[in-house]
Amino acid sequence: MSLVSTRFPVDWQPAHDSLIDRVIVVTGAYGGLGAAVARAVSRAGATVVITGRRKRQLEQLYDAMLAEGLPEPVIHPLDMEVATPNDYAAMADGLQRDFGRLDGVVHAAASFTGLTPLAMHKPDDWLRALHVNVSAAFALTQACMPLLQSASDSAAVFVLDDPSLLSKAHWGGYGVSKAALERLVAILHEETDRSSLRTHAILPAPMRTAIRKQAYFGEDTTIHPLPDDTAQAIVYLLSQAGAPARGRLLDLRQQISS
Repeated sequence: MSLVSTRFPVDWQPAHDSLIDRVIVVTGAYGGLGAAVARAVSRAGATVVITGRRKRQLEQLYDAMLAEGLPEPVIHPLDMEVATPNDYAAMADGLQRDFGRLDGVVHAAASFTGLTPLAMHKPDDWLRALHVNVSAAFALTQACMPLLQSASDSAAVFVLDDPSLLSKAHWGGYGVSKAALERLVAILHEETDRSSLRTHAILPAPMRTAIRKQAYFGEDTTIHPLPDDTAQAIVYLLSQAGAPARGRLLDLRQQISS
């Protein structure tokens, strides 16, 4: 890893106004981590824009959040597998029109089709992983940069995965894409370090998610916590309190409370 790692501050707790008046976009919002992040940023006072390719699942998350008494999220269907630059530009234009601002983007979307030897890796799966996990994250961030940099304080948060595991056999396109994403974070930080836009990477500890279950077939995934702790750490990065972690990797592989 080229990013310097940092630890989650032991004494930090999210408040109901940690993200007050901010507008945050969450990609892959109906996935395990994405849904947890959508709820967490909403509880912290932000207006959350939930994106994903399946409108029905976005609507289910919308209904669940309202049933939990959370503020109303904004649904913006976006299929990052097939979206074009015009689609990302249209989303940025819509955010400008509807809110006049954007204060954060959380890249929780991920494409993973299972552990596969390179000799058997389907080219379509390889290309999809590189596109969704890296190229689409770049394209969305680029389209939103004028809005993000016009805010007094904003953040782009990218979710990485454990490089000590992903460099081993069978991780294929997903492993390569996460390595490339880490380099994207490093370059973006170098280019935005003097602006109001902060660039962050986060490395979650093992979580109870669909990707974990698919990657570790046969493992009892209930031994791992739900993604809530990671979502709270992302709230920290999105808030002004996360400024010291700018350009760094927030490594959660040790317990957040440790």
